[in-house]
Amino acid sequence: MSAGTGNRTTRVVGLAALASSALVVVLGLWVTPPDVTQGDLVRLIYVHPAVSTWAFAAFGITALASLLYLAPRTRSQRWDMIAGASAEIGVVFCALSLATGSIWGRPAWGVWWTWDARLTLTALLCALFLGYLALRRTGGAIEARSKRSAVAGVMFALVVPVDHYATQWWRTLHQANTLLRTDPLIHGEQLWTMLASFLSFGLIFAWMLIHRFRLEQLEVRLESEGLAMALEARRAEGAPQPPDAVAAGVSVEARP
Repeated sequence: MSAGTGNRTTRVVGLAALASSALVVVLGLWVTPPDVTQGDLVRLIYVHPAVSTWAFAAFGITALASLLYLAPRTRSQRWDMIAGASAEIGVVFCALSLATGSIWGRPAWGVWWTWDARLTLTALLCALFLGYLALRRTGGAIEARSKRSAVAGVMFALVVPVDHYATQWWRTLHQANTLLRTDPLIHGEQLWTMLASFLSFGLIFAWMLIHRFRLEQLEVRLESEGLAMALEARRAEGAPQPPDAVAAGVSVEARP
C-alpha cells in the first residue's frame, strides 16, 4: 500500500469514527429514554461496555501478534510492532473502563471501588500490560527484547477470558452480560445506541492502532539507524591514521 493510499484510508477511518461518535452522543444523551431503575445513570452503558470490550480485543490482538512473532515461519518485526501498538491502546481503554466503572459504581453500589472479581481482574489486567509496555522499553538487542515481550504478551492475555467469564463463574456485584444471552436486557433505541457505541469505539481503536503502528515503525527505524551511526562512528575512531598525520602528531579529526 502506498503512502497516499494509507493516509487516505486513515482519514476515512478517522472521519467514520468521528461521525459514529457524534451519533452515539446524540442518541445516548437526547434520544434514548432514562432507565426505570437507574434513571440517567444508565447512559453510561453507551460507553463502559464498549471500552471494556475493545480493551479485551486489544489485548487479544497483542497475544495473536505475539504468537505470530514467536512462530519461526511467520516471524516478522511487523508483528512485534502491532503487538506493542495494540497493547498500548488496550491499556488506555482498560483505564477508561476502570474509570467509567467507578463512576457508575458510586451511585449504583454506594462505593467507588470494591474487590469484586470483575473489577479486580480488570485492574490486574491493566497492571500486567503496563508491565508489558515497560518490558518493551528495556535495553538489549531488538530481537531478544521482542521475544521476551511476545512471551509476556501471550501469558498476560490469558487473564482476558477469565475476566470475561468472571460474572458467570463467581457471585459478583458487577452486572452480568447484557447482550450475549437469549433474553437481552436491553431493547429498542437503547439496544441500537449500544450497538452503535461498539462500532464507534471500534473505529476509534482502529484509527489509533494505525497511527500507533506507524509511530512504532519510526521508533524502530530511529533506533536501528542510531545504532548503525554509533557503530560507524566507533569504527571511524579506531581507523588507522595516515602516515603524514601520525608524523605530524595530528589526528585526521583535528584537521580543519
